[in-house]
Amino acid sequence: MSQPDDRPWKHVSRFPTFVGHLEDEGAFSVRSIVDQLEVDIDVDGIVYHDRGIRAPGYDATFVHEPSGARGRPAFSVEVDTIGPRNTWAVFDAQLGWDLYLLQADDVAALAWVSDEEYKTEEATMFESKHDALAAGRFSFGVFLYSGSDWEERLERIQRTDAPAYLKRDDGTPVVPQSQSEFYDYVGATPTEFRTTAGGAPEYLGVLELEVTID
Repeated sequence: MSQPDDRPWKHVSRFPTFVGHLEDEGAFSVRSIVDQLEVDIDVDGIVYHDRGIRAPGYDATFVHEPSGARGRPAFSVEVDTIGPRNTWAVFDAQLGWDLYLLQADDVAALAWVSDEEYKTEEATMFESKHDALAAGRFSFGVFLYSGSDWEERLERIQRTDAPAYLKRDDGTPVVPQSQSEFYDYVGATPTEFRTTAGGAPEYLGVLELEVTID
C-alpha cells in the first residue's frame, strides 16, 4: 500500500464535469481526450486497469448508458482490445465521479474515482482525492503508452490466449496463458465474474465487468 508521503504521480489534473460532459456528448474516447488537452503525450496504445487486471488495447471509449433496465444512470468503458478479446465495464454514474489526468516522467494515465471509493478506502490516509491520486491510489484507469513501452505490453498479451494479465501488489505481472488459467487466478467463471463485477465491493460502483476472449 502506498504511504501518504509516496507520490509517484508528479502532476495531477482533475476534470470535475466528467459524467455530465459524457451525458451531453454520448461517448468519447481516451485518445480524443488526450488530443484535446494541451499536453505532450504520445499514445500508441493503452492498458485498461481494473484493480489487479490489466487489459491492453489500442484505445478505450467512455459511453453514457441511459437508465433503462438498470433503473439508474450509468456509464461504460469499452476497450478496443488486442485480437479477439473483449473487455468492458459498466459503472453506477450516481456515485460522484471525477476524472483525472496523471503524469510522471515516463508514463501517463487517466483515472476515474468516485466519492464513495475515496471515503471508504482513502479518506483516513489522504486529505483529498487529489492527494490519493498522486499516491497512485485508484481502482480504475487507463495507462497511456508509446514506443517500446507499448510494444512490450502488446507482445506480452499476443503471446497468450488469455483475455488479460494481472499485476501482483508488488507490481510484477502474472501472465496466464489461456482464458481458463486467467479465471483460475480470479476464482470465478466468466459469467460469475461479469455479473458480480469481478467481486468488486458495492461502494466501487461497478455494475458489470466483462473480460473474455473468443
